[in-house]
Amino acid sequence: MKTKVEKGCLRFESVLVFFAIFFLCSFFLLAGFFGSIIISQDGKRVGPRHQLLESMEVEENGFISVPHGKTGDSSIYSIPFQVLSWSPRAFYFPNFATAEQCQSIMKIANSTLKPSKVALRKGDTPESVNGLRTSSGTFIKASDDSTGVLDYIEKKIARATMLPRSNGESFNVLRYEVGQRYVPHHDAFDPAHYGPQYNQRVASFLVYLTDVEEGGETAFPYENDSNKDIVIDYNGCLGLKVKPRQGDGLLFFSLLPNGTIDKKSLHGSCPVIKGEKWVATKWIHNTNFS
Repeated sequence: MKTKVEKGCLRFESVLVFFAIFFLCSFFLLAGFFGSIIISQDGKRVGPRHQLLESMEVEENGFISVPHGKTGDSSIYSIPFQVLSWSPRAFYFPNFATAEQCQSIMKIANSTLKPSKVALRKGDTPESVNGLRTSSGTFIKASDDSTGVLDYIEKKIARATMLPRSNGESFNVLRYEVGQRYVPHHDAFDPAHYGPQYNQRVASFLVYLTDVEEGGETAFPYENDSNKDIVIDYNGCLGLKVKPRQGDGLLFFSLLPNGTIDKKSLHGSCPVIKGEKWVATKWIHNTNFS
């Protein structure tokens, strides 16, 4: 009797297992069927985007470039920078140029250096501004550099500033020897002192071509409203100071977003105490300069 009961239990358990397996198989079959319908409908909606992604170029850094206009770039660029100040807007670009590129620029400029000049304001004379800027310098167009270094640097500056190359002046390559400096000034031309300006300097980009042992900093004495109530003794080199390091870049804006001159962009080159300072400056205008 006991054996018959055990056999009956086994048959009952077998039936239960069968129905359980049948139910699970049916469930997964139906889930797969309806899931495939949902996916196929969703695929119809995102199909064009999927095709667009396939047409995009995947960069080495993992970013995906998109179709560009006639004056755009086919690649995505990443140029590291540090915000130095928002008042004035000043940004630092480490390792913007290589040591070899810096040496090449100095070699091109060395033979044509002349005493630097300043733009005369109303009432100024060459004698009255003597000593304000004591460096030597020269202007060089990127197209005049057969090595292609200035062309490369100019393109990189355009990407870093997001301002067209055509808005820039020629490179002003400068050399400061011991004791030489440039007193505080604005790169933008104030119409009150220089007359109406129809093509104004909006930004300046400096590429430091050498290290300087001591002195030679680019200083912003009025950064964040500092020192505005005192007479500036520039030998003291006040305010935010940027020490030259070979290959590094400095960008600052002379105009505020509303187009007026940023008074806090007043800046100058501290006297070189030890060593020699070389810098390539690119002044960029708010309209086509060429």
